Amino acid sequence: MTAALALPAANLALGIAGKVANGIADALDPAKAKLKKQADDFETMFLEQMTDRLTASDGTEGPLGENGTGGGIWRSQLSQQYAKQIQKAGGVGLSDQIMRDLINLQEQSASGAQNVSG
Repeated sequence: MTAALALPAANLALGIAGKVANGIADALDPAKAKLKKQADDFETMFLEQMTDRLTASDGTEGPLGENGTGGGIWRSQLSQQYAKQIQKAGGVGLSDQIMRDLINLQEQSASGAQNVSG
């Protein structure tokens, strides 16, 4: 391998190793895993509502066929699956921001509790 390729390859390997190490550290922290699941669930719910609105129609035949009880149930289930797949593919970034905010809130409440007791 030439020197011109060695440095980018090493940087790539170190970057991947760092992400794996962070993933392992996050997996070992059950509180962080719980926060991640809550943030992912919230993003999925948001995406479900968004996709449901995209496929809704006002009483006429919509983009997914006939409206009615069966059509509404089918459309709801389709929206749920779309939302889950979008979230699994990386979502829209809402989950990451929510998780950061939840961690900040926990740190603030922990430091506030220390200030009161100290």
